[in-house]
Amino acid sequence: MKLKKVLAISLASVMALSFAACGNAKTGAPAATTDGSAADGAEATGGESKGADVAEVLGDIPSYTQLDLSQYGDTAGSIKFLHHKTDRAEDGTMDKLVAEFNKEFPNIKVEMEAVTDYAQDSLLRLSTGDWGDVMFIPAVDKVDLEQYFMPLDSLDNLSKELNFVDTWEYNGLCYGIPYMANAQGVLYNKAVFEKAGINELPKTPTEYLEDLKIIKEKTDAIPLYTNYAAGWTMGAWDAYIGNVSNGDDTFMQQKFVHTAEPFKDPGDDTGIYNLYRILYDAVAQGLVEDDYTTTDWESSKGMLNRGEIATMVLGSWAYAQMQEAGDKPEDIGYMPFPMTVGGTQYVSAGGDYNYCINVNSSDENKLASLIFVKWMVEKSNWCYNEGGYTVVKNGKNPDMYAAFDGCTVLSDAPSKPGEETYLNDMNAESELSFNAGGNDKVQRIVEAAATGSEKLDDIFADWTKKWNESQEELGISVDY
Repeated sequence: MKLKKVLAISLASVMALSFAACGNAKTGAPAATTDGSAADGAEATGGESKGADVAEVLGDIPSYTQLDLSQYGDTAGSIKFLHHKTDRAEDGTMDKLVAEFNKEFPNIKVEMEAVTDYAQDSLLRLSTGDWGDVMFIPAVDKVDLEQYFMPLDSLDNLSKELNFVDTWEYNGLCYGIPYMANAQGVLYNKAVFEKAGINELPKTPTEYLEDLKIIKEKTDAIPLYTNYAAGWTMGAWDAYIGNVSNGDDTFMQQKFVHTAEPFKDPGDDTGIYNLYRILYDAVAQGLVEDDYTTTDWESSKGMLNRGEIATMVLGSWAYAQMQEAGDKPEDIGYMPFPMTVGGTQYVSAGGDYNYCINVNSSDENKLASLIFVKWMVEKSNWCYNEGGYTVVKNGKNPDMYAAFDGCTVLSDAPSKPGEETYLNDMNAESELSFNAGGNDKVQRIVEAAATGSEKLDDIFADWTKKWNESQEELGISVDY
């Protein structure tokens, strides 16, 4: 990978990642039912398979779908798991998971290392080979997957049993499996909404901004907490620029890089423009915290729980943490993002960070690692306990998704064959890093709105200039 790309691209809660929609999916878009099971063909839309034979690649090691956990109780090995869940390492959750795993597989020793700045540090560790046997895939190019990781199964096989497995697919083979999936919506305090007299959840940016005004007038809560100071939290806004803002599952990975003016206002309260307009207008109209530079991520959890904050824009992964942060877990709600396209409110759902296995590990440790990964995905219940959207087809979803009832799930279609690196290349060249840790560009919106130093249109004009220059520099055609 180019140094510029390594520095510019840091994976933010991966994409993060995929979600759900109220109403019918757009024609041709792969949909999923609200139980999380993908519609026919939804998970088999990865890069063109070139007839790769996973059995031939793996040799004596079974693939994920071939592995029957009940037959491997005596397997031995000593593996290391590198991950980003520092909070769950500190509260003992990770140790408890391994203890449960060892009840079934007592001869597999699992060493764990939690990394704080995982997006950057994992890339550096990957380049040196010093990371162990299992990790979460950082922001590498798909063409480099086989250099680092063991294929886990074919896309055809894996997509029959799991959701959202095509993110790290290349040439018909899957190199990663999500540890959980996220639905991208908005955290909110139900008691604050009730006190403000808001009985229906907002479905458009304009409705959302009006509700924030009402909350400010009728309650003492901060209508929208930006979490500006943490930095990485601002990157959460990027997760809505695909399915949610335009209802097109092919936009993010296929059309975005080929679009001349992706930040243009469509004039109908949709699109990337109006997504970020929510943030700009909320700050400009004083509907956020008094001093954005002093926000505190850890404190914000309890503030939302206590009703001192009304809403926060974050993926569903944050829901469980908000519930645990105070005495009012029942007041924490999660709603679809307020954007409606052609009468349909889309909410995207997809995989978070993906488990992967080191291609250079010993065969003994590869097998032990695969057993550990499959147990974590299918038997640990970690995804459910974290408030994650189900990775296992027909798996159970937490009650927090009640607001998504009647919604249709969309997952970003993968890039076209031969264009797997295009979005990474554009992100690095433009230094905008959408869905790849481009937190400073979103912080710029907050700063501009608070100080009046820039209009939103000026920011988007600058983004467009950088986007177009990058298309020209990289030789990427402009087709839309």
